[in-house]
Amino acid sequence: MTTAFVVNSGSSSLKWELVDVESGEKLRGALVERVTDHTAAMAGVLEELGGEHPAVIGHRVVHGGSRFTRATLVTDEVEAAIDELSALAPLHNPANLAGIRAARAAFPGVPNVAVFDTAFHQTLAPEAYTYAIDAAVARENGIRRYGFHGTSYQYVSRAAGELLGDPAAKLIVFHLGNGASVAAVDGGRSVETSMGMTPLEGLVMGTRSGDLDPGILFHLGRSGVTLEALDGLLNRRSGLLGLAGTNDMRDVQAAAASGSADARLALDVYHHRLRHYLGAYLALLGGADAIVFTAGVGENSSATRAAVVAGMEAFGIVIDERLNDAPSKDARVVSSPSSRVAVLVVPTDEELEIARQAAALL
Repeated sequence: MTTAFVVNSGSSSLKWELVDVESGEKLRGALVERVTDHTAAMAGVLEELGGEHPAVIGHRVVHGGSRFTRATLVTDEVEAAIDELSALAPLHNPANLAGIRAARAAFPGVPNVAVFDTAFHQTLAPEAYTYAIDAAVARENGIRRYGFHGTSYQYVSRAAGELLGDPAAKLIVFHLGNGASVAAVDGGRSVETSMGMTPLEGLVMGTRSGDLDPGILFHLGRSGVTLEALDGLLNRRSGLLGLAGTNDMRDVQAAAASGSADARLALDVYHHRLRHYLGAYLALLGGADAIVFTAGVGENSSATRAAVVAGMEAFGIVIDERLNDAPSKDARVVSSPSSRVAVLVVPTDEELEIARQAAALL
């Protein structure tokens, strides 16, 4: 049995799982919250493992820039590069790096592998990842579309291909959680995605604004709003929270059902943006074989799935209300047999994907 120890180190949390790579079984795991010292937290995890000696340790790293295009064995040089890339992900990479350093100290001799959220989207063409600003400024500052949620997309697109019996399928995958994005995937390769240089661009999210006219920032800046305040506004006080007062989709839907105009508008804006991207990606792919929903909202909100594809019969998309509403934790088809485009729900498993990619490097 090959065991992989998967570490997802956040700024104040440490999620870990011990995975049997061959079977995919989760042997054990936990979420440690309110972490202030990752080395101490990792020491506690080591005690909890009870002397277990994993074959490999896999780490989620949010930003790999243009340098890291696949899972990579961690060395001192790779550590330094991840540290340098913290300028592009100041809230994420330092925390990821803390977990890597703590794991290397706690498990000397066990190989550590960094699995990058951005790696899956390195297949984007130049016309998809390039922003139309001064090219020299863009090169000097690493400004381009990188995309995120790549580990989830890699797992889900493979699982969707297996469900369809077609690994070369054209897919539009909606990863809808508190953070949300969508990707156009052609034959297992990302060709477009909604998140950009940072995870702020694209869809309406739990607390993030998504797409925004850049002129709004200049307008607020001229009004005296600081850069720090703008960052807080767009990342932590916008999205569903900014519109409806809560970032929990269940609460927003309940409030809308109870007659809240703010919650109803929040849902309308949320769905409008999703449908906007669905139409754009159908055009980019020249049609799709399947539309796939994953992550917390995508997997569990039948109302969200129904709203996204409502009225799209002309595009060959017909959802089956009974199948869509039926509760299930399995990967499944929720479209009507008459639908030319399949609608799928595929639960994501980022930890298993990290474990598999890490073990593949051994």
